[in-house]
Amino acid sequence: LTMVRTEGPRSLYSGLVAGLQRQMSFASVRIGLYDSVKQFYTKGSEHAGIGSRLLAGSTTGALAVAVAQPTDVVKVRFQAQARAGSGRRYQSTVDAYKTIAREEGFRGLWKGTSPNVARNAIVNCAELVTYDLIKDTILKANLMTDDLPCHFTSAFGAGFCTTVIASPVDVVKTRYMNSALGQYRSAG
Repeated sequence: LTMVRTEGPRSLYSGLVAGLQRQMSFASVRIGLYDSVKQFYTKGSEHAGIGSRLLAGSTTGALAVAVAQPTDVVKVRFQAQARAGSGRRYQSTVDAYKTIAREEGFRGLWKGTSPNVARNAIVNCAELVTYDLIKDTILKANLMTDDLPCHFTSAFGAGFCTTVIASPVDVVKTRYMNSALGQYRSAG
């Protein structure tokens, strides 16, 4: 409410374009490749154990970061810029990419990659693996059939587990990505 009162309702959508770019690139890689990578680790077997699922989740989470890290840096910076108090740092997402590359070098767009890899590996494992496990348990116990209510229930449980497990790493990643040069020696 304070943001809406002091900055207007549009402030809640600060960084929306960058957020959409991030979500589309991250989700397409981490979710889109999960089943294929899981099958790769199980060598095509129908039964995927928890180890294969965890490995597939970690792999696709890390690959998503490798592809989309700059979009996450821009999203975090856009969302934090109004809070900085010194006016807008970036006028558009394109301006943000250019400014970060110009002022911090190409590596600036990849700031926070290590904690982001850790975060996305954890998120992917927690989200996709718990979704798989919850759904499998529901189906094996004949509590539901493999349809929308089952998928929704599994996704709800997975979302809860993911948030609880990933929150500490998410806080570290966000603070590091938005930190001033030299504020932290590393994300570790």
